[in-house]
Amino acid sequence: MNTQLSEKLFEEAKKYIPGGVNSPVRAFKSVGGTPLFISKGYGSKMIDVDGNEFIDFIGSWGPHLFGHNPPFIKQAILNALENGTSFGAPTELEVKIAQLITELVPSIEMIRMVNSGTEATMSAIRAARGFTGKDKIIKFEGCYHGHGDFFLIKAGSGALTFGVPTSPGVTKGNAADTLIAEFNNIDSFKKLIKENKSSYGNTIAAVIIEPVVGNMGTVIPKENFLKELRDICSEEGIILIFDEVMTGFRLSKGGAQELFNVKPDLTTFGKIIGGGLPVGAYGGRRDIMEMISPSGPIYQAGTLSGNPIAMSAGYAALSYIKNHPEIYDTLEKNSAYLENGIREGIKSLGKNYQLNRIGSMMTLFFTEEPVMDYKSALKSDTQLFARYFHEMLNRGIYLPPSQFEAMFVSTAHSIEDLEKTINASNEALRKVLAN
Repeated sequence: MNTQLSEKLFEEAKKYIPGGVNSPVRAFKSVGGTPLFISKGYGSKMIDVDGNEFIDFIGSWGPHLFGHNPPFIKQAILNALENGTSFGAPTELEVKIAQLITELVPSIEMIRMVNSGTEATMSAIRAARGFTGKDKIIKFEGCYHGHGDFFLIKAGSGALTFGVPTSPGVTKGNAADTLIAEFNNIDSFKKLIKENKSSYGNTIAAVIIEPVVGNMGTVIPKENFLKELRDICSEEGIILIFDEVMTGFRLSKGGAQELFNVKPDLTTFGKIIGGGLPVGAYGGRRDIMEMISPSGPIYQAGTLSGNPIAMSAGYAALSYIKNHPEIYDTLEKNSAYLENGIREGIKSLGKNYQLNRIGSMMTLFFTEEPVMDYKSALKSDTQLFARYFHEMLNRGIYLPPSQFEAMFVSTAHSIEDLEKTINASNEALRKVLAN
């Protein structure tokens, strides 16, 4: 595979952009080698600057439910461009997409548009703190909620201690207000609640969680884990926030909360509600959302929030979901086909590597122990994954360049694409295991 132009561009990029990329995982650091610079995407495929074509299973990290550049979204963007790109003033389309989201997701009574998933999660936490008058939040180890200061926290000496910063620039004060629980371990959550009570009640404003984790690889909640979480939050007066930046409108039209029949107080969304354009949103209970400025005292603003280009693309995407609910049957059928094919290949080699899948999200973990949380995910052989990644790339399959990310199937992936991917996986596994 010729990568000369990508290599040249990467060297040039490093002179002007930190690490040569505008988001760290793109740099291929965890798998080695040079990142490929992409020039075009269409359907299930991407083409790099050297002319190499790949079947893409990143889908811009999730939002490309319909593949790259679907005609109905492209046309919506072109139509919007005729009228202007941004006004800094309200538009009718903002109202229409807000109405549509509240129709599709029953827990959403009001919603505020922002420009990224990170902005959505930061704003949701501020809303919860402002509403409750409390400072502390709980997040779960291995869940990623963007690069807000109070999210870049890991567990200290034990998983139930106060968090410590994982990035320079994050203050100890921020870390002290962030508590860490273990995903799929409701007892770890209960212990934090117990340890953070005063004579006035608990001191926790909110808990935020990826209902299905995508940022330590795909990790699925145990039965009743989310329901127990919901019950405890209701009893304790804690705001439950579902981070559905990745799962919203991907796992079902109502997201993971519809799939597991658990209603959060607030939900955050990402790029999928912008048809793949830079968009985020947070919404939920009316009494909380009406605390947001200008109807309430909690300040949050954004010049480009709800801009007509992104809203047009998002409205087209969500309208398609509403009018074509059968897409989720197609996604399930095709994703199961891919899962079963890869599993058979693993089994034929006498291995029991873990393949976690829910709907059109999945991750192959190079460990033979079940992956249920952050600690079990870390048992994966990352070096073996890196070799597998490059063998797949050489066979025209573009996977996430990290063991700890999810891959995504789109409606654009054909059976031929999936068969090619299964065959490539079988060949790649045989090669990396032989070395």
